[in-house]
Amino acid sequence: MSWFSARSDSCGEAAALARPAEAHAADGRRVINRKDIMHQELRKATEEAEMSQASIYQDGTYLEKNPTWHQADSPWKANQVAKMLRNNNIVPSTMCDIGCGAGGILKCLANMYGGEVVLVGYDVSPQAIELCRKNEQRNLSYFAKDPFDEGDVKFDVVLSMDVFEHVEDYVGFLRKVKKKGTYKIFHIPLDLSVQSVLRSSQLLKGRRLAGHIHYFTKETALATLQDAGYELMDYVYTRGSIDLPKNSWKINLMKLPRRLCFALHQDMAARVLGGFSLLVLAR
Repeated sequence: MSWFSARSDSCGEAAALARPAEAHAADGRRVINRKDIMHQELRKATEEAEMSQASIYQDGTYLEKNPTWHQADSPWKANQVAKMLRNNNIVPSTMCDIGCGAGGILKCLANMYGGEVVLVGYDVSPQAIELCRKNEQRNLSYFAKDPFDEGDVKFDVVLSMDVFEHVEDYVGFLRKVKKKGTYKIFHIPLDLSVQSVLRSSQLLKGRRLAGHIHYFTKETALATLQDAGYELMDYVYTRGSIDLPKNSWKINLMKLPRRLCFALHQDMAARVLGGFSLLVLAR
């Protein structure tokens, strides 16, 4: 079973709350309990969402909405990873990327490290792995399977770049990732900001196109990792909305305000204007 199809505890709670929607009065008449009907509808919607979320990465839906699978961002993300490792004096000999997508980040890292590092990418999407094939080389390989089925395989560094916001049971996923290696690097989009809450269409667009079903601030992202048992070693903001070229005139229009605000107060820029992510090193 893939990590996308794992059911969350909250789903179990929703199911447990469901009771027969009909009761009988003392005279035998049927009484409809509105709360119970709502619980049953919630359970049904949750089950449908689980099935949909698991399938979009396997049936071609995600690729249809994101034809490049964000490969243009891969060199930038790989540089962020390499800088984090360098700043913390970590020199890996093995590295994996769980939820590697089209494999561009590992390809760039393979070019940086040469043959000194063995790199492995995993993704549940057969379409993504097909895109990865052109990147394979002697020390770089990709697999369309669940990495957690390989219990005895561990790595020096495990990457999870823009992944767990897509996963139904993200805390359970994080606990599994923790067992796969010594150091872990997470890249987490900080979708929650004053601007995104006021303009809810932004969150809904990310949900529809990018598949984000969980939303974080810096504080809740770090707390989530700690709740999953991680020791935080280092973290930095990344400025994708500023540093990367964008086709959207709205994002380009916001580049200068974001740049100025970020220079003055990083936390305030992320909380108010949004458009930032968090790169976290943990173990």
